[in-house]
Amino acid sequence: MHRRSLLTAAAAIPIEAWAQPAWPSQPIRLIVPFAAGGPTDIPARLFAEEVGKLLPQRVVVENRTGAGVVVGSEAVAQASKDGHTLLYSTIAHSVLRALFPRLPFDPIADFQPVALLGVIPMVLLVNKDLPVKTLPELLELLRANPGRYDYGSSGIGGAVHLATELLLKRAGDLKANHIPYRGSAAGMPDLLSGRLAMFMDVAAGGLAYAQRGDARALGISAAARLPQAPQIPTFAEGGVANAESYTWHMVLAPAGTPAAVVQAANAAFNQAAAQENVQRRLSDLTMTLRSDSTPASATQWLAEETAKWEAIIRDAGIRVD
Repeated sequence: MHRRSLLTAAAAIPIEAWAQPAWPSQPIRLIVPFAAGGPTDIPARLFAEEVGKLLPQRVVVENRTGAGVVVGSEAVAQASKDGHTLLYSTIAHSVLRALFPRLPFDPIADFQPVALLGVIPMVLLVNKDLPVKTLPELLELLRANPGRYDYGSSGIGGAVHLATELLLKRAGDLKANHIPYRGSAAGMPDLLSGRLAMFMDVAAGGLAYAQRGDARALGISAAARLPQAPQIPTFAEGGVANAESYTWHMVLAPAGTPAAVVQAANAAFNQAAAQENVQRRLSDLTMTLRSDSTPASATQWLAEETAKWEAIIRDAGIRVD
């Protein structure tokens, strides 16, 4: 049934596009430019397992780290254009050009987005002793004390850092001092002790601190409240429009991969995202899955995200030395 539905999904491809070797004719390498066991690797392996059940070949995850996500991404950019090597990446792909101007590849021109699989919002946490209980109160405190308060992030140019700068920008160019850490876990003790006033974190991690009462959650960066924490308002509800942000997961192929292959891969990943067991397991990461993504919509998403974050990086003067 599954393979029949994949063939149906690909039936709209022009007949001349099928003058390509059958795909997949060998195991698919899904390159993950992040460390094994991390928050990107876990869903990547789940998708690899499920997609492998839908196709006549297995999908093998290969972790290729180094220089941020540059090493793994370059391996895919230079791979054969036959759909047997794919990239599983995140928002990090959309900021490569702005943060690393001497890349050995073009993050846009050298890749063909296959499918946007899901999005994960951020939660804004503040130290529980900070004299604010709502997002408007925090913004007023920052407005009255420009440059006085510090915020932490999981690293320069990462999703957490960029989401905070976007919020500050949209709230009226508010000023706060950025303190980067090697991951969120390294920075949270400073938030809890009061060394930091605030810390944006991916929702799955940040909500745990709020639920234990160790920190106060003031807002969610999503378009709607999270089912896992319906009491936390969105940034828009807190008075800050256009501050929506996510870390997201996307599959990409090398540019020039045949359209029929891209479409077939898209159908496989979409069908995996629609599986109830996948949605249940990834809900723990507060990931909203997408099973309706097309190569065209994924391409548009990447272009819009790249433009948005490149502007924030430029305006905030963010640099990776």
